[in-house]
Amino acid sequence: MRTALCALGAAAALALLPAGHARAEGQEADRDFTIADPRITESSGLAASRAHPGIYWTHNDQDAPLIYGIDSRTGETVATLTMQGVGTPRDMEAIAVGPDGDIYVGDIGDNLDGSWDHVWIYRFPEPKVLKDQKVTAEQYDVKYADGPRNAEALMVHPKTGRVYIASKNQDGGGLYAGPERLSTSGTNVFRRVDDVPWVTDGAFSPDGGRLVLRGYFSAKEYAWKDGRLGDGGTGVGAPFQGQAESVTYTTDGSAFMFGSEGVNSKVVRVDRPGAASPSEKPEKPADTPGAPQAPKSPAAQDGGEGGNATLGFLVLAGATVLVVGAKRLFRRR
Repeated sequence: MRTALCALGAAAALALLPAGHARAEGQEADRDFTIADPRITESSGLAASRAHPGIYWTHNDQDAPLIYGIDSRTGETVATLTMQGVGTPRDMEAIAVGPDGDIYVGDIGDNLDGSWDHVWIYRFPEPKVLKDQKVTAEQYDVKYADGPRNAEALMVHPKTGRVYIASKNQDGGGLYAGPERLSTSGTNVFRRVDDVPWVTDGAFSPDGGRLVLRGYFSAKEYAWKDGRLGDGGTGVGAPFQGQAESVTYTTDGSAFMFGSEGVNSKVVRVDRPGAASPSEKPEKPADTPGAPQAPKSPAAQDGGEGGNATLGFLVLAGATVLVVGAKRLFRRR
């Protein structure tokens, strides 16, 4: 009886987990993985490598100029980059790869919401070889046109190369656009172009047509139009994570990768609603007239989060009924 009860409980618990958790780890690239490096305790940013398929760049929320390359097939660190030519970082919070193949790091955190009148962005070419090495980085001074603020999200548009920052505030933040080209010779002023919710990270889709922004409990994907948000956003079914800190797209744009802080933290893949996985090819292109369209599941229609929660509740309720019935039957015996 105890074994049966445990099995029912386990089934209910599994139903409450996002679909991404069901994938086996350490087999294919761009799937769920656990960061194995004990040095990485506060993974605050995540970016898919353009030069090395299956590799993700991350860093700690700390003052050391270190960037780590993680193999999503194994969760192991395959490169540790030490930035040179920059000052001591204060609060590195975000990372992105630009269309020029450069890695951009946002030293943009300010937990006192305005204690620093400027923040920094670091930039260096993505290494051609994966190994522990020193990299020479450029450092850009950044100010906001409407005054200092805290931020954790830095995004580089994959077509224009323009850098954007999303500020973090419990009452809602702002989306800030940098100059067309960053300059090392003066201050780079970022100007507010839109409003955003509470944001801990964000990323542009590989084609530049969408922007995903995540917070601690949810994430939305927005259309990107004329240098700002093109709609009100659609929920994407972000997984529940203890310290939800990072998000990026896979390089093919078919899925999101969500990361969190903590020792041995997990990075969870969530497929984009309606996007085919790399191994699946539709019989007809999606924009072909008359092409069959797969019906959306309730989870996909509401962004995934409501569907997963509802399914989990129903399974849990069903498991409870079975447990109660089993207990009564056991008493009769």
